[in-house]
Amino acid sequence: MALDNHSPSLEILVRGPEEFSLWSGPPFVNGQPGVKLEKISCVNAKFSDDGSRLMVIKSNSVISVYDCKNAKEIRSFELPNVTSAILSPGGTYLQTFQKPSAPQEKNVTLWKTETGDPVYQHSQKHLTKNTWPAIQFSSDEATACRLATNEVQFFDGGDFSKGIISRLRVPGVAAVELSSTPGSHIAAFVPESKGIPASVQIFASGNASQSQAIARRNFFRCSTTQLKWNHGSTGLLVVVQSDVDKTNQSYYGESKLHYLTTDGKHEGLVPLRKEGPVHDAQWSYSGLEFAVVYGFMPAKATLFDKNCNPLLELGTGPYNTIRWNPKGKCKGKQMNLFCGLDPWLPVLCLAGFGNLPGDMVFWDYSDKKQLTATKAEWSVTSEWSPDGRYFMTATTAPRLQVDNGIKIFHYNGSLYFKKMFNKLYQVDWKPESPSKFGDITELIKSLDLGKVEDKKPPGQGPKTTQAAAKASSANPPAQKPAAYRPPHAKTAAAIQAQLLGESPGESLSKNALRNKKKREKQREKKTASDASSS
Repeated sequence: MALDNHSPSLEILVRGPEEFSLWSGPPFVNGQPGVKLEKISCVNAKFSDDGSRLMVIKSNSVISVYDCKNAKEIRSFELPNVTSAILSPGGTYLQTFQKPSAPQEKNVTLWKTETGDPVYQHSQKHLTKNTWPAIQFSSDEATACRLATNEVQFFDGGDFSKGIISRLRVPGVAAVELSSTPGSHIAAFVPESKGIPASVQIFASGNASQSQAIARRNFFRCSTTQLKWNHGSTGLLVVVQSDVDKTNQSYYGESKLHYLTTDGKHEGLVPLRKEGPVHDAQWSYSGLEFAVVYGFMPAKATLFDKNCNPLLELGTGPYNTIRWNPKGKCKGKQMNLFCGLDPWLPVLCLAGFGNLPGDMVFWDYSDKKQLTATKAEWSVTSEWSPDGRYFMTATTAPRLQVDNGIKIFHYNGSLYFKKMFNKLYQVDWKPESPSKFGDITELIKSLDLGKVEDKKPPGQGPKTTQAAAKASSANPPAQKPAAYRPPHAKTAAAIQAQLLGESPGESLSKNALRNKKKREKQREKKTASDASSS
């Protein structure tokens, strides 16, 4: 059974050292992907958030924008000394950063992709994680903002010729995060300074002329933050990281997880039940629950509702990654709220990637049961397909220079496809709205769930199995250890033996008594024999 005619096809971007290709599928015909766009020279490539456009940096001076519907190039920009570039969520704009050649040079430019015309420019000295992209957009591109010195500047996303339409004064602001769906709020991070604690504040972006925060959280020992909005822009997760752990429990500093809501009802710590760092915290696609992996290894994982109440414990293990299935929706009875009529697949993947061994566990969080457990060793990136049927992991350079490759699993954890590369630098699904794919139950029925074996070289089974077999053959089962006897009991037995004329170390077991009687009989026989001979 194939996808219905209204569902878009899945596509995968695969980039090597000097070129990229665009694959079609899965499901693959004859087990191999088709090629929609083959071997285009590039040094980097990235989709827009909605998957309508593809930006390709072909060199340090040429950037091409492709239309993803027909894989045709629609615009090419020749820009010298480009350091970074990104598309707006809908692909309407291309934002570029060029290395400045003179002070106050306007080196950040916003281009209209259809016409190639610049619509906005400003100067920026440095390119950092907190300052790029320089202009942030909401998912519908209606709201846009920029971080400036001690303030946040807002623009009309549909008409940049209006210039700055409003300013939000936030003294000392170092990072901002605009909520995406919708762009109704903005979170601002102000670092600690001169004894004043660091803070994260939430403001209404539509009323930026008023500088009164609608929610605020202060904290000491804060070096950096991660600001994560939910779908619906009602809740914000704040991962607070400090470079130094004053308890001396971690070389990498310490981290805490805070939660703020735009209605002001909740401002505080998320109640985590194990000491240690916050490895990952991710909102579900419904925006009504989130999952956290935390604590010293083996890490603990917990699912929370939007009021920070624990819903489900996902166990402990070598985990640091959470990936929600995009077709996952909340359940009416569980959340006391019906999320819509879209069919849903209540599955998430809990995994340990990077410097961990690659364990993956797939959970049905509605029925609170584990579906399966598998492994994807040495994985660097991982993500669900937009239709929710597949989970893809990849081992890429420069993080790892060997064993580069792609693995695609079914939603239930069985391996569907595997391909190795000499060098692989990037693998991405083409983004699509999950709502475009229809009934997930019908999509699942179309799957061929035949498992692909992740074959090992001949004679090499799993290391744990071989080691166990070797150990069992070399070492016979150990005898059951004797019952523990406390020192005072041993002393009492020695005193009793002396009182009864026995040696202190003599055992009183049945075998010892039998041997004792045998020796006494032999002694009696010897005595009788000596008497008769005399």
